[in-house]
Amino acid sequence: MASERPTLLLQDPRAGVVAETVGRDVAFGLENLAVDRPSIWAQVEAALTATGFPYPSEHPTSALSGGEAQRLALAGGLVLGSRVLLLDEPTSMLDPVGTDAVHRAIRGFAADRHPTMVIVEHHLGPWLDFADRLVVLNRDGEVAADGPPHRVLAEQGVSLMQQGVWVPGLPAPELALPPGALVAPWGPGPEELVRAEAVWLERSAWLNRRAGPPVQALRGVDAVLRSGQVLAVPGPSGAGKSSLISVLAGLEAPTAGSVRAAPGLATARGREPSRWRSRDLAARLAWVPQSPEHGVVAGSVRDEVLVAARACGRDTHATERRASGLLEFLGLSSVADDSPYHLSGGEQRRLMVAAALVNGPFGLLLDEPTVGQDRLTWAAVTGCIGAARTAGAGVALATHDLLAVDTVADETLRLNNGVAAS
Repeated sequence: MASERPTLLLQDPRAGVVAETVGRDVAFGLENLAVDRPSIWAQVEAALTATGFPYPSEHPTSALSGGEAQRLALAGGLVLGSRVLLLDEPTSMLDPVGTDAVHRAIRGFAADRHPTMVIVEHHLGPWLDFADRLVVLNRDGEVAADGPPHRVLAEQGVSLMQQGVWVPGLPAPELALPPGALVAPWGPGPEELVRAEAVWLERSAWLNRRAGPPVQALRGVDAVLRSGQVLAVPGPSGAGKSSLISVLAGLEAPTAGSVRAAPGLATARGREPSRWRSRDLAARLAWVPQSPEHGVVAGSVRDEVLVAARACGRDTHATERRASGLLEFLGLSSVADDSPYHLSGGEQRRLMVAAALVNGPFGLLLDEPTVGQDRLTWAAVTGCIGAARTAGAGVALATHDLLAVDTVADETLRLNNGVAAS
């Protein structure tokens, strides 16, 4: 069976989740096509296997990482057998193993079904021997190059690199460094900001808590956030990276173990960030979520970057200068009056980075901030991280981006299955 309707995989894979378990989610499209039930479940299992999905069909969708959600979305798209497949950055949140599995699944589907495919992608390398045509759009949405991929890159590779395209085989971009005054903490912080010791974290992944066992996200992890250093947290999808960032940021309390801030950061509620009032937390630690829209609270880009600073009573003129400077540096000044929801995924991530920095916190907890960035914006985002570190901020960076790790990390804590990997 082949669907005559195009299948679209969204840039944000969680936006397409419709069911509580992964099997039901993949089955949803087939159910709407009135496929008979026995055939549905055979096809669901085949699609999950083809994408290398790591969990059984009864696994809860709420327990998936961003990368795992991307593989689920791909399974739900491929199972329909559509003649037209539209993929918006299908590997942006994946580790190398997951990326390889997705590439194999897409190539296998193409060899079997011969569909028309349109793949939106920043990183061209893995697709060059697969794509028939390369169309490059400039920042104004105009066609900057069009033709067979190898010919386009041979003739215009350097020019495209200068426009921000990740052209394979060319050197990594140099960091773009903002002025230190735009990214420095509001004041000097203690050497050690937050220490996590033997942290365990478990969550219920079900609407009905009795429907299944809790998910173990972290298992006895130690970590320290230090002023003037970048702690990189790499690892495969579902390893617990986002969970560790969340615990260090005070958004979740550990199930066991302890997370304590330095005595100098303590509030009337003590040294545990998860117990602090939101205003006190924002004044000390800033969080950039993996799904940037989860952090949006204002109606315009400019207001969004100023929300935390205003709530914390920062100097109005100083914060407005920082906001304007960071919006300009991160390529967002032209959309300052727009709704954050009108931005692309990459723009939303840069907005969240700017919002975190404007407030001048002591610590920055960043979850995949370089996803969806071209060469130029990657250099700006990573440059902000490096400059904030140099200015005295402590940074924890959960990421699959090994280039960013190599570029700015002072210490690396690799996680796998919720534990620190050797």
